[in-house]
Amino acid sequence: MASILIIDDEKAIRKTLTEILGYEGYKIDEASDGEEGLNKFRLKSYDLVLCDIKMPKLDGIEFLEKAKEISPEVPIIIISGHGNIETAVEAVKKGAFDYISKPPDLNRLLITLRNAMDKTTLVAETKVLKRRVNKVQEIVGESAPITKIKDTIDKIAPTEARVLITGENGVGKELVARWIHQKSARSSGSMVEVNCAAIPGELIESELFGHEKGSFTSAVKQRIGKFEQASGGTLFLDEIGDMSLNAQAKVLRALQEGKITRVGADRDINVDVRVIAATNKDLLKEVENKNFRLDLYHRLGVIILHVPNLNERVSDIPLLVDRFLSDIATEYGQPKKTIDKKALDLLQKYKWTGNIRELRNVVERLIILSGKTITAEDVENYVLPKK
Repeated sequence: MASILIIDDEKAIRKTLTEILGYEGYKIDEASDGEEGLNKFRLKSYDLVLCDIKMPKLDGIEFLEKAKEISPEVPIIIISGHGNIETAVEAVKKGAFDYISKPPDLNRLLITLRNAMDKTTLVAETKVLKRRVNKVQEIVGESAPITKIKDTIDKIAPTEARVLITGENGVGKELVARWIHQKSARSSGSMVEVNCAAIPGELIESELFGHEKGSFTSAVKQRIGKFEQASGGTLFLDEIGDMSLNAQAKVLRALQEGKITRVGADRDINVDVRVIAATNKDLLKEVENKNFRLDLYHRLGVIILHVPNLNERVSDIPLLVDRFLSDIATEYGQPKKTIDKKALDLLQKYKWTGNIRELRNVVERLIILSGKTITAEDVENYVLPKK
């Protein structure tokens, strides 16, 4: 039930509004002047405020200014019989949601209230979504290899050094890249990701550098490439070992000169990008096999950060499992399940070929198929290979 604070020095107005809005299902508090209203506003959370302009002790505009300092997200509707267009404009400029003249039209009042409530809901939902989008998942673990990675991130993140992250599939290379970006001076900019293995070789240049309209058959409009999108921020080139040699040459030029050229264009574009690359391949072997440029390897690998596989950090498995139990329970909207020690022991002895990604899938499977507590028998039935 939404709560509304009505501030008006006319008792009859307060009574009328309280009866109308109470009938509509709102919970109402009243205040007879701006000072009393401000005190109540400080002490309690309201979904909306209806406030008169002309009041003793503290008028409506003064209340509006002070209330916006306390809770700027709460919509305030100014309602007055003494106003004019100048007063209405001043109120809206200072943050009022709307201005209604007395005596208020009932239909307009209710519509305005609903619109204000809808806006508040949308603002709250947007904040939640932004937190979810911008939130960087924690690097979970206290083992020596993970502690070393965390310490290294703290050292290299504030610099502009390019970083090459190596490690098997599923170990969390992308998460490491996100933390480097998050702790860098570029964190207010974008982190743009490119999976080089997922883009066909003939399209990788257009993806990275963009193209001009008509530069090739399907180029029906201009495209801004990932380098331009990431300017001022970080470009994460995942699986860079799968990039074509032709594209590698252009990436090398972009790193050397800070310039890119769109496909089909004849002019350079300056870009300010920090590049973080990742690969599950041995790039030096790829260099020997003439699949990767040695000069690009040295450009990318100012800092080389190796992420260990899960079998090298089994002491972190209980912490990881507990995190996945919490996260998945939240996703499913269910109570968090527990896991007994024998089940954890079995998971620590298991050989993880898919690393963190596989562990999360296993935990999700156990949550779905087990009872309130995940037991060693559940692990034997649903995780361990049948002999």
